[in-house]
Amino acid sequence: MPDYLDDLRLAHVLADAADAATTDRFKALDLKVETKPDMTPVTEADKAAEELIRGQLQRARPRDAILGEEYGVEGTGPRRWVIDPIDGTKNYVRGVPVWATLIALMEAGEGGFQPVVGVVSAPALGRRWWAAKGHGAFTGRSLTKASPLQVSRVSKLSDASFAYSSLSGWEEQGRLDGFLDLTREVWRTRAYGDFWPYMMVAEGSVDMCAEPELSLWDMAATGIIVTEAGGSFTGLDGRPGPHSGNAAASNGLLHDELLGYLNQRY
Repeated sequence: MPDYLDDLRLAHVLADAADAATTDRFKALDLKVETKPDMTPVTEADKAAEELIRGQLQRARPRDAILGEEYGVEGTGPRRWVIDPIDGTKNYVRGVPVWATLIALMEAGEGGFQPVVGVVSAPALGRRWWAAKGHGAFTGRSLTKASPLQVSRVSKLSDASFAYSSLSGWEEQGRLDGFLDLTREVWRTRAYGDFWPYMMVAEGSVDMCAEPELSLWDMAATGIIVTEAGGSFTGLDGRPGPHSGNAAASNGLLHDELLGYLNQRY
């Protein structure tokens, strides 16, 4: 079984380069912002960070395919890097420090491509999280200055902290009633949004989170970090991994109840 540690080290090098590029333009008064066809914003920093990562990957891993949010898929083969140059672009545009570069390596296997390496780097928060298949999940400033991640052991909804991004998507899918029922049962709810609640699940400060609509690049890196920290990461349909177009993550002990509420009236 490959150990993926060389790929993990490369992912950190890519994240370092992206951090420098995105931090340099954060809160810039002349930041250029465009609207994509799906009506979501994209900045010059999104594009620059993805171009930077793609360029380094083409030199370091020329046989690997690349899938990025801004420039699509390039190449074929059993290994594919999946990139979200800035997860949380709306925060980035408004000067909110909750945004991150998400870098994952996926390999072909049973059930399609599955994540084997993930790095989530949030330079404005001064945080980074990562994982490699079979090696656990960690957080720290670098590979050598790291602490292991472990999900919580909370086993009752009445003691659980539940994080989400917004209400609108749940309403659009007809899942709002179940979502609201869940919020009434838990100890605490907070809308942190984007990558952050998944990292909180991995480090045990939040017990579960979910989002009704996501893309592969939103989930590939976060998913393996949650699972390597001992948690569960599935679609709302219960299928493991990042392929369902939505996500539910938990410490594992609460996962069935989480899915039950989010699907109860759907």
